[in-house]
Amino acid sequence: MTTTTTTTAGGVKVVKPTVASHFNDYWGRVRGGDLGTLPAILGLVVLALIFGIARDNFFSTLNFANLFNQGAQIVFIAMGLTFVLLLGEIDLSAGFASGVCGAAMTILLTNHGWPWYSAVGVALVTGMVIGALLGVLVAKIRIPSFVVTLAAFLGFQGVLLLMLGGGVNISIPDGLVKELNQASLPVEWSWGIAIVGVVGFAVLQFSRIRSRAARGLTTDPMGIVLLRVGSLAVVAFAATAVLSQERAINPAINSLKGVPIVVPIIAAFLVIWTFVLTRTAYGRHVYAVGGNAEAALRAGIPVDRIRISVFVIGSFMAAVGGIMAVSRASSVDPNTGGSNILLYSVGAAVIGGTSLFGGKGKVINAVIGGAVVTVIDNGMALMGYQAGVKYIVTGLILLVAASVDALARRRAAAAGTR
Repeated sequence: MTTTTTTTAGGVKVVKPTVASHFNDYWGRVRGGDLGTLPAILGLVVLALIFGIARDNFFSTLNFANLFNQGAQIVFIAMGLTFVLLLGEIDLSAGFASGVCGAAMTILLTNHGWPWYSAVGVALVTGMVIGALLGVLVAKIRIPSFVVTLAAFLGFQGVLLLMLGGGVNISIPDGLVKELNQASLPVEWSWGIAIVGVVGFAVLQFSRIRSRAARGLTTDPMGIVLLRVGSLAVVAFAATAVLSQERAINPAINSLKGVPIVVPIIAAFLVIWTFVLTRTAYGRHVYAVGGNAEAALRAGIPVDRIRISVFVIGSFMAAVGGIMAVSRASSVDPNTGGSNILLYSVGAAVIGGTSLFGGKGKVINAVIGGAVVTVIDNGMALMGYQAGVKYIVTGLILLVAASVDALARRRAAAAGTR
């Protein structure tokens, strides 16, 4: 590997890989089976090009904004499932758990006149209680997570029916909750958030370089850091420019401009959970337990508490997904969180690059995988395909993603990197 060595004012020697060596190392990891999000990103680009060529309105500003609203519930649930999957566990109840939490919020808002913040708080706490219950059954009673969450899947479906009186559709009143996954930010706010996000990312990247250099640790080449910041800036500013255009069918009656409110919410959770997994002792413990639970236990890591906590996080994010589903539909019904939501959410996490075998994955995987699933669902709907065809295509892509994961693990094991 080609590197350069510099000496700081304090006499500390810092090894700095070159841009070429950085790409060589990355290519070596890919060849060794560490594919990361590369397949999902390539798949997303290919799918977008196919649907964009097949249907002109796929790249319209209205449809582009709709993709964020359409995929919000799946992305949030997939974020939570990422924590569960990192331990090699599964949560089959996440879909209907999101429906139960959404129903709790809606009933309090509509039938009891609660303020939005109290109703939303109850929904989130309900999700955490559900997760704690599931986690205790898995970690303490030692019931396999597949069995526990399958039972919960059936049970929560019944709870949702009882909460809604068998099949009643309850609408939510106008207000902030309704706007979360329907309305957009003002154009000025949209640009402000985009600029703050890019500047904040740049500050973090340069601060990391300074911190690692001060401790004599290897730092990324400045060219790579500038490429990361530049790439984020291009994507963020281009998306903001597109979404700042008028996309209302009849702007004289109701103008529609700006970034959907749900976008900065997704970004905020992405930053928070990424920080938790990559910059805290808790995150290191999650990866350790997912990689080898027995070794983690011998190292003094509270394995049971980690197991319980990931289910709490998973159900908490399911509650957030339920809130977004209710917001987009303006109501809750017995099918909220049902149908294909669970399968799409698990698929999003796996397609994005999170391993079903535990120990490998990032929260960004859920966002990228959620984008892939949403693009498939949206694009095939625009092309007029029936639901059966969409399910088949999504299932095949999930199977390919799982196969890539399994083959990558075999290659990594053969190379001695895992």
